[in-house]
Amino acid sequence: MKTQRNPQLNLKLDTNAPDPAQRWHEGSAIAFLGGTLTLALGSEHREALRAGGTLYLPLPPLATPRQIQDRAEAWLREEAKRYLTPLIAQKSTLGTRQAPRLVLSFAARGHWVEVQDAETLRCNWRLIEQTPAVIEAAITRAMATLPPKERSFDLFDIALA
Repeated sequence: MKTQRNPQLNLKLDTNAPDPAQRWHEGSAIAFLGGTLTLALGSEHREALRAGGTLYLPLPPLATPRQIQDRAEAWLREEAKRYLTPLIAQKSTLGTRQAPRLVLSFAARGHWVEVQDAETLRCNWRLIEQTPAVIEAAITRAMATLPPKERSFDLFDIALA
């Protein structure tokens, strides 16, 4: 009697996984604020630098795809913090509340922006790839769900009549 082979053993894992060498190389494009930036490698700069539509990464020309990906994504995360922090502060002043703390999320699934608690917004770092209008709408929507700031009685806030 011949036993039948388990069909799961015939599956090829990660057959559709993209080759990082095709995605992360000099001259490839990454999404940023609704547009694209072209990656350029070189040792002229000590830090990553954006000039026009080009992102210059301080890497040697023979850098591996993983090194390029790590450096480009690190720059995107830094830019996400730089871009989102003042936007959240601006939206907070409109609602006369203290700005919530920004925490970057690395979740593969979920919303762009989630309210973690009354003092914290959790934003996916890939939100920086979207257009400014989409980013602002996501922040505004999340800020609207924050609980209102309770006003406490301040003895020195009484207006003299």
